[in-house]
Amino acid sequence: YQAEGDVSVDTDVPERDAPDAGDAAAVGRASRPATVVVADRRTDAPAVATAEAAGAHVVVMPAGVTDPAAAPDVVSTLHERAGHPTVFAGARFRALSDPGWTVRAAQGGWQLPHGGQRPFDGHRWTALYGAPGAPVLGVLGEQDPAATVQRAEQLAASYDGLGDEPVSPALEVIATVAAGDPGADGDYSRELPVSTLQPYVDAARRAGMPVVLDLQPGRSDFLSQAKRYESLLREPNVWLALDPEWRLGPDQVPLRQIGSVSADEVDRVSSWLAALVRQHGLPPKALVLHQFRLSMIQDRASLTQHPELDLLVHVDGQGSQPDKQATWKALHQDAPAGVHWGWKNFIDEDTPMLTPEQTMADVTPTPSLITYQ
Repeated sequence: YQAEGDVSVDTDVPERDAPDAGDAAAVGRASRPATVVVADRRTDAPAVATAEAAGAHVVVMPAGVTDPAAAPDVVSTLHERAGHPTVFAGARFRALSDPGWTVRAAQGGWQLPHGGQRPFDGHRWTALYGAPGAPVLGVLGEQDPAATVQRAEQLAASYDGLGDEPVSPALEVIATVAAGDPGADGDYSRELPVSTLQPYVDAARRAGMPVVLDLQPGRSDFLSQAKRYESLLREPNVWLALDPEWRLGPDQVPLRQIGSVSADEVDRVSSWLAALVRQHGLPPKALVLHQFRLSMIQDRASLTQHPELDLLVHVDGQGSQPDKQATWKALHQDAPAGVHWGWKNFIDEDTPMLTPEQTMADVTPTPSLITYQ
């Protein structure tokens, strides 16, 4: 065991026959008893015996779960025992790319409504979409932050009992809005000030609700715009979405064509965001990619994924249900392994819009994020 506050990973515990006095003494050298996270109580029984003999606090991962961030009891224990040395015991933990970050994130204490920190492990979301004060851009802009949170909770409640996972409310707020005029900076994108977005983030955080910041960059680029909102993205309940429909070339203007983004540009954003999460000990974030045409994300299969981020492709097609289903199926082809999926219900444009029951039954695989615009 390491000095107090350190983190270690012991992946060889299955080979030990039994604890001995030397093992127990090593634990006892810490000024406070260690927290030992055990991958499997049966397989890693020697580690459990050693830790318990030394007076360590043992917490066991749930069956079938390999990521501590997806284990509510583990996150709670590490939060409650912040400052104690931590040991991950078991071969499963070889996959942890940065155990220190995992512990720091858990010690921060933020958990999703039904426990854990992974956005889409055991969680499904419905979200109101739109821009503050702009009802024409979506239902989120039809009321103030407090009423928006209440409306989002009511929407999620309409999905109660419809699936095998709980459905929780979220907000997707357009932080940069594609504009018909170039503006002072010439980028055809109106960047909302942090002060306009902060009340939504604060109201959502008080309700235990995540907020997705959506970027429509015009002639700017996604990374430059994401950095504008670093102070918000450093909050545990704030995630990020990129909307390539509005990523334009140097001679393009909104609504005259469908924009696109390269995988390289997405990777620059994801690398920056993952580093931000690690640096500040934040829980994992969702990175949402909006898409309704294959051409919108160039070389999508080559996207780099990071353990600090859960990647989700959000299918934004509108219109008739046969057309939406065709788009849904087409975008699943050759998708990066391990991505999650989102679906949008357009209140006015879909013909007809699916009910909650139809959304859960007719859209397969069942989406992890369902937004309403």
